[in-house]
Amino acid sequence: MKEKAPVWNVKRELRILTQADTNAQFGKRPSERSIEEHIRLGIINLDKPPNPSSHEVVAWVKRILGVSHAGHGGTLEAEAPGRPDGHRRTPSRT
Repeated sequence: MKEKAPVWNVKRELRILTQADTNAQFGKRPSERSIEEHIRLGIINLDKPPNPSSHEVVAWVKRILGVSHAGHGGTLEAEAPGRPDGHRRTPSRT
C-alpha cells in the first residue's frame, strides 16, 4: 500500500475562472442589476437593536424600502430560543 504524503506536503494548484458567458435567460451578473432588482430579489442582513419587536423592524424595512412584501427567516431576538450559536434549549435531566 502506498503511503500518502502529509497534507502540508501535497502540491496544490489553484485554478480561477475569470471569464464566463452568462445566458440572459438564467439571469445576469449582480453588477448589472438595478437597485430595484437588488431590493426585489435580495436579502438584508440586519442586526436588530434590543427593544423593537421583530414585527416592528419588518414594518420599518417595508416602509423605508417602499416594498409590500418583507419578512424574517427565524428569530431576530438575541436571547430567544433557537439561536444560531447552538443554545437552543435548556438541557434535560437524565
